[in-house]
Amino acid sequence: MSIKETFSSLKKRGEGALVAYITGGDPTPKYTLRLVEALQRGGADIIEIGVPFSDPIADGPIIQAAYCRALDASTTPHTILDIVEDAKRKSDVPIVLMTYYNIVYRRGIKEFLTKANRHKVDGLIIPDLPVEEAADYQAAANKEGLSTIFLATPLTSIRRLKVILESTSGFLYLVSVLGTTGARDHIANLTTQTIMRFHSHTVNTIPLAVGFGISQPEHVKIVIGYGAEAAIVGSAFVKKIQDNLGRPIKMVDEVLALVQSLKAATRPS
Repeated sequence: MSIKETFSSLKKRGEGALVAYITGGDPTPKYTLRLVEALQRGGADIIEIGVPFSDPIADGPIIQAAYCRALDASTTPHTILDIVEDAKRKSDVPIVLMTYYNIVYRRGIKEFLTKANRHKVDGLIIPDLPVEEAADYQAAANKEGLSTIFLATPLTSIRRLKVILESTSGFLYLVSVLGTTGARDHIANLTTQTIMRFHSHTVNTIPLAVGFGISQPEHVKIVIGYGAEAAIVGSAFVKKIQDNLGRPIKMVDEVLALVQSLKAATRPS
């Protein structure tokens, strides 16, 4: 199922989407596949897999530590692609990669995206690639049928938002807070205000997905209640992995329980 088909199906059921993030290769590539399968079983609508990178400028301490564990486990971008391909044999849940542009550029844009398509990747999020500099990348991604998911922030003007909306595909990733990734205790007023400010421009155009700081079912309910089509949860899953290193069965069980509770919050009461 494509990203577009996923959102269309959820809309018909009156549900929001849950986008669940884990870092590829954390704690090892073997366990990543087990965790992806747990996310699939638990009801994640889209799975986002982070490609480990040595300088993750958009990520907070929890995900940075996960990148270190993954790199220590000899995880490479090709390792991640193999995990996606294996996961897609068991489920058609869309999978997107979150990576930094250096990883794509060093391997050759066309070569990397061709391999991503062959390994059943549905799209990519590249937080350090601004839309103004993405023409070559986007042309190659479009040729491979891959979604290019751009980000916007609370500081994005409506004028620039319109430029981003002309280019983004799959969904628009709204960074809900200022700063890096990481679980927060509550949803800030800035987040809900930004959702409302952007929604009139995204509605019936592209799904609006909200991430950074969302970690609890109540957070999911709030962002969807204010008009977002999806909630993106990352650090909360990575924290479950971090807290259960060396206990793989409990690790998978806790990730499964969390995704089930978060997905339940996307459904109408």
